[in-house]
Amino acid sequence: MRVYLVVIDESQESHSALRFAARRAIDTGGTVHILALVPKQAFSAFGGVQATIEEEARDRAEVMAHGAAGELMSESGLMPQIAVREGDGKAVINEYLTEHPEVAALVLGAAPEGNPGPLVTHFTACAGTLQCPLFIVPGGLSDEEIDRLS
Repeated sequence: MRVYLVVIDESQESHSALRFAARRAIDTGGTVHILALVPKQAFSAFGGVQATIEEEARDRAEVMAHGAAGELMSESGLMPQIAVREGDGKAVINEYLTEHPEVAALVLGAAPEGNPGPLVTHFTACAGTLQCPLFIVPGGLSDEEIDRLS
């Protein structure tokens, strides 16, 4: 079974990547894994305050991942696997790919204007060493355009 790994956040481009992955999964009899990243906090507060800040960031990521899963389920009927991980996005994604050799493609959304985003920039630079193909979905595509292309 083909597994499409989508890294999501609150951006429009991650919605585009998720839609593309869902359409590919349907066409290939595959499934989707959703990975929500919780970045390490850049500052250190007093113990209890720091723990609360980290917990709130994780809760936001979990809500976002479950919302994306619900959207995917209602639009395509696919029930994705959800993972929420803390740490540097590049390292977390590489670890996830190592832990899940069944992943057939990493699907990222590129920002429609300006810099495509740090993950797209990083993974396009090392695409030749990835253990799976990399799909980059332009974030400015409409749902209809994504459906037509996927």
